[in-house]
Amino acid sequence: MALTDIWFLLIAVLWTGYLVLEGFDFGVGMLLPFVGRDAVDRKVTLRTIGPVWDGNEVWLLVAGGATFAAFPFWYATLFSGFYLALLIILVALILRGIALEYRGKLDDSSWHRRWDLVIVGSSAVPALLWGVALANIVRGVPMGADHEFAGNFFTLLNPYALLGGVTTLLLFALHGAIFLALKTHGEVHDRALKLVPPIGLATVVAAAAFLAWTQAFDGSALTWTLALAAALCLIGALAASRFGREGWAFVGTAATIALAAATLFTTLYPNVLPSTTDAAFSLTTVNAASTHYTLKIMTWVAVIFTPVVLAYQGYTYWVFRKRLGRTDIYQPAEKVTS
Repeated sequence: MALTDIWFLLIAVLWTGYLVLEGFDFGVGMLLPFVGRDAVDRKVTLRTIGPVWDGNEVWLLVAGGATFAAFPFWYATLFSGFYLALLIILVALILRGIALEYRGKLDDSSWHRRWDLVIVGSSAVPALLWGVALANIVRGVPMGADHEFAGNFFTLLNPYALLGGVTTLLLFALHGAIFLALKTHGEVHDRALKLVPPIGLATVVAAAAFLAWTQAFDGSALTWTLALAAALCLIGALAASRFGREGWAFVGTAATIALAAATLFTTLYPNVLPSTTDAAFSLTTVNAASTHYTLKIMTWVAVIFTPVVLAYQGYTYWVFRKRLGRTDIYQPAEKVTS
């Protein structure tokens, strides 16, 4: 296997890891008003992701950095052509980080409500736009021989891409609901479980339509197999949740996201950004890649440091594995209903 193929695979793995881990973060943020009926419940909800949300975003930084170093022409076209969409995502992620950090700085109900609105909005916007971006990468965008994006922001808002955005929005919400059911007990747990069936039904419909549409572009036996496996994992997650097996349900939604991402990247290969103007203008793993020497150095760096990062993040999840409930939250007198 050529180094260009290895790095395409590694970047696909990095993006998949980001979508799986940040996916439940976004889901928890979007569901905050629905599972947190008072101040204590909202604290329980946010503390489920408190120790891990910023670590999950490291996957995005590494994925972006790896794309820049391994495939600079892909990075250049992607980040210039998708500039406005990615800027909106970046602003949302910044606001989300600020909200999660500053929400608890004052013991004031109006202060909390304002930041809660920011958390909900800044979780929903990236959840939607990441799906739009990924769908456009797979479908292709108008590009000339110079590999410059020839469209605008509204070119990206085509029906297929919007369906992709709705799919990721719903899938992340479902992932977050099941994560909350796994990580909490008491009222937050019960409310999260009640949200799973309606969100799950909508997710099944949207995901089935999106994956079928994706296969209509350039489906193969492998991508059909991956898409079918994603569908089975999603159904299995809903069944496990119904029988109170939240751990298996979470594994199911995580596998669904991973297999859906694998379907998209497998459909994309050997392109990294197809051109809808002329197939000859498409960026591929060959014409978008860095030099062999650069890829070789990057490979050694990845071999050395990737296991360290994985071990540290795995340890973090192990340390904070305990379920949370109202009794784990300090409740000042006369403040619990604010």
